[in-house]
Amino acid sequence: MTLELDWSLSAIAAKREQFFAASQRKFVPFKDPMIFRRGSMQYLWDEAGQKYIDLLGMNVCISVGHSHPKVVAAAMEQAKELTHCTTMFHHPVPAQLAEKLAETLPGGEDGEIEWVAHFTNSGAEAVDLALVMARTYTGNLDILALRSAYHGPTSAAQSVTGISAFRHPGLPGNVAFVIEPNQYRGEFGPSVEPYLLEIEKTIHCATRGRIAGMILEPVQGYGGIIEMPPGYMKGAAERVRAAGGLFIADEVQSGFARTGNNMWGFQADDIIPDIVVMAKGIGNGFPLGAVLARKEIAEPMRDKFLFHTYGANPTSCAAGLAVLEVIKEDGIQENAREVGSALLSRLRQLQQNCSGIGDVRGRGLMLAIELVKDRGTKEPDPEATFNIFEKCREFGLILSKSGPHRSVLRMVPPLCLSMNDVDEVAEGLSKALESSGGT
Repeated sequence: MTLELDWSLSAIAAKREQFFAASQRKFVPFKDPMIFRRGSMQYLWDEAGQKYIDLLGMNVCISVGHSHPKVVAAAMEQAKELTHCTTMFHHPVPAQLAEKLAETLPGGEDGEIEWVAHFTNSGAEAVDLALVMARTYTGNLDILALRSAYHGPTSAAQSVTGISAFRHPGLPGNVAFVIEPNQYRGEFGPSVEPYLLEIEKTIHCATRGRIAGMILEPVQGYGGIIEMPPGYMKGAAERVRAAGGLFIADEVQSGFARTGNNMWGFQADDIIPDIVVMAKGIGNGFPLGAVLARKEIAEPMRDKFLFHTYGANPTSCAAGLAVLEVIKEDGIQENAREVGSALLSRLRQLQQNCSGIGDVRGRGLMLAIELVKDRGTKEPDPEATFNIFEKCREFGLILSKSGPHRSVLRMVPPLCLSMNDVDEVAEGLSKALESSGGT
């Protein structure tokens, strides 16, 4: 069976307008709709054949490259044999992926820590499960989250999301927010200690004094690529555990070698989480998420029935296994570190020539440019950000706007972005800045 598709922009736009819910129709990044017909590694092509460098990674879902041949082959081979097998039955592929994921975590390969996995359909579902797991194990309800956090669109994940644009009515409670340790515009400046004291104060004043845990992203994604400074995660975990809670690392965006220095973002600090949430890059475009937890923390969940319909889908899990192999075989982590460092250097050169760039930051291939109206006041400039974002499309670059004020250009490309692409990305950004009046 071959689908007969009308690839014309007008036809697709008309169908979306008529048949898509309002919540989906709003989520269009550009003034004019955009259609992608094909992708290969770090590149995309629209319906007219125009080529782009993908600096968005389809919302960080593409880790090792669009339609990576090894990942596609693994998924196709499994799909031909058995497309889906529900979790209540045994299958070797999800079991092997659980083992391989555990081996990537500290203490997992040598068995010092027993990590166990629960597969989900998405990152938001994984966040939901992590919260349930923490509350079940500790017997406490209150959760801490960062004020500029983003953890997903489901009700429970929204409840620990601090950015107002992502929050909708009817969210569950028992969540207290703490000020994020933003090293550029943080309320307490660059020192870590005041932010750690904020955690202590929040536990004392905004919870019952005993908490279920704290969830945070080692590098905030939609929050504007805000990296947790050295010592913060370790200090936060100490304070959370002292109050009876668990430390939950949300690696949905920062995991799978994206930061370049490590496989996982939390490894930048001297800390081992109690629960690790992962998704997006785990399947390189195939729907898959997972919660990995210390075995004793996950064990109380056996008293209640819980599963996710497609969570341990063998086709997606086969893709996940292939992703782990490609990361190792293709030197993905080293590439993210080296190419990311080169691109960061070029972004800082742009900053020197553009007064509208307030900050350039990031690690590996998780980078950002923050636009401001004035470097002194650091007033966000979402209008300039939007204009530059639109111009980037004209110069063959696809990226995203993020941050609480949507004043940050976020770059999270597939981790196969090459040194040969760095010049083109830097030149495209420079042209976009100049043509939008940013220089």
